[in-house]
Amino acid sequence: MADDFDLLMALWEDGQRCIDQAAPERREALERVASVILVELRRRIGGRFTTADLAAYYRQAGTDWCLQVATDTAPGTPEAWDVATVAGAAFARYARAAADWGGGVRHADED
Repeated sequence: MADDFDLLMALWEDGQRCIDQAAPERREALERVASVILVELRRRIGGRFTTADLAAYYRQAGTDWCLQVATDTAPGTPEAWDVATVAGAAFARYARAAADWGGGVRHADED
């Protein structure tokens, strides 16, 4: 049965798919904004984290802050302010750096 993280990861991967499928002239701005959000996620969450930590952060902090990052990063490109797309892609990318993520799947804690 899918848990909270699995549902969130599917949502986040939808954001990445939207960027991947965007027209080239739109994709550049979307990529730029997603990359800046990714840097901000690294700053906010920091070093070692798990997929559960990332899901908890997402539920607690939400993505409102991502809109501010998007408007600051691409002020003249409102198409790049699609938070579901740019934040989703950034969270999906960051999830792949989780301590319990590898080979495209989440691994159970071995404790």
